[in-house]
Amino acid sequence: MQDRGRSATNRLKSLSLPANPTAARTARQFVLVRHLRRFWIFYVMMLPGIVLLVLNNYIPMFGVLIAFKTINYQDGILGSPWSGLTNFEYLFASKDSTIIIRNTLLYNSLFIVLNLAFPLAFALMLNEMKNRFLSKLHQTIMFLPYFLSMIVISYLVYGFLSDERGYLNNTLLPALGLEPVRWYFTKEVWPVILPIINTWKNMGYYTVVYMAAIIGIDEEYYEAATIDGANKWQQMTRITIPLIMPVITIMTLLQIGRIFNADFGLFFQVPRESGTLFPVTNVIDTYVYRTFLTVGDIGLSSAAGLFQSVVGFALVFLSNWVVRRFSRENALF
Repeated sequence: MQDRGRSATNRLKSLSLPANPTAARTARQFVLVRHLRRFWIFYVMMLPGIVLLVLNNYIPMFGVLIAFKTINYQDGILGSPWSGLTNFEYLFASKDSTIIIRNTLLYNSLFIVLNLAFPLAFALMLNEMKNRFLSKLHQTIMFLPYFLSMIVISYLVYGFLSDERGYLNNTLLPALGLEPVRWYFTKEVWPVILPIINTWKNMGYYTVVYMAAIIGIDEEYYEAATIDGANKWQQMTRITIPLIMPVITIMTLLQIGRIFNADFGLFFQVPRESGTLFPVTNVIDTYVYRTFLTVGDIGLSSAAGLFQSVVGFALVFLSNWVVRRFSRENALF
């Protein structure tokens, strides 16, 4: 019986894998051609997206060379002399490098936590609302700030914090018997103000994402849990959150990948270029912008962008590796 099994296996192997390398290559080509003939319409549908991806994401990678060169506009990118790691040294050797890296990392780390906790909490609460009209209304109201530009938001914030005409100094603080505050010259309050603004702006977007994931959960899970006597808190912690954990993981990993990329508008427009606030509002993006305005060296800007991209790329892989160690199902890849 064993001999018969071995002979059958050998016959199958001989049929599926030709011994001759040329024949094997010909067989693979035949399979590929047959596959393309069968699914060619899908590849045609993919073509515009692939072209757009190459034009927007791959061809501009040629500009990475600028980070390692001293750009001379007469000679162009290829003709300009190489500068090695000088641009990176200038970025990290300046006296402000520690401050800007610290601010960038701490703010973005706090944003990741806030953009997970508050939207997830609101998504869970909105999912429990029985009135669907009110639920949709709340989602719409929360989503509106996401579409506002930071310039508009900066003027809204200025309307609250202005020294002379601001709502807080003119109305709220006097009503509470408190002295007016010069908000744009008080750096201690901005590590609180900026996270509040960022959370208010982005909370609607993340809430909708988590709501979409929650809506996709089969209602039978909740019906079975109700029959077993589970309350709402147990249903949320034992059913809802575990089932949307892959979405939570993906959103968190995507934010970790941009942990060195600050929201330029938030840190540049909202504080209104107040020099007193630079120690708590200056991040990598604003520092590079101000340096470019002063020095006019695009090599430094390119070096900062390359540094942010490489570190973000490495952090995504590292974070995904950590997730895979605990749960392969929740990993991004």
